[in-house]
Order: sequence, then C-alpha cells, then structure tokens
Amino acid sequence: MVELESIIKSLEVGDVPLEKALEQFKRGMELSKECQDTLADAEVTLTKMMTDDGQEVDFSVKGD
Repeated sequence: MVELESIIKSLEVGDVPLEKALEQFKRGMELSKECQDTLADAEVTLTKMMTDDGQEVDFSVKGD
C-alpha cells in the first residue's frame, strides 16, 4: 500500500518522464490488483465462522 501511495504521489506531481510514468502506472495497477485480491480474500474469511468441531460455515444473521 505504501508503494502504491508513493507511485500515485509521483504521478500526481507530473514531472516524471513519460517512460518512467508508464512503468510506474503499470506497477501501480499490479499493486492495486494485489490490494483488491487481498480485500476480497479478507471478505470471504470474514463471512465465515468456525463451528465447535472446526468446520467453516457461512456466517448469517437470523431474524426473530
């Protein structure tokens, strides 16, 4: 995340040569995808809970 923020700041300044800017943009896209994948994995994990016997089950809230 820190590297992605650094790339964004560098590109926002606008004084980066075009070739380097393209490289940074490409790296930023890769990092962004990694962050999205990590968040998606976390979401899946957070929507599951463990039963007493150690099995994962989907978490659901039951109404009255």
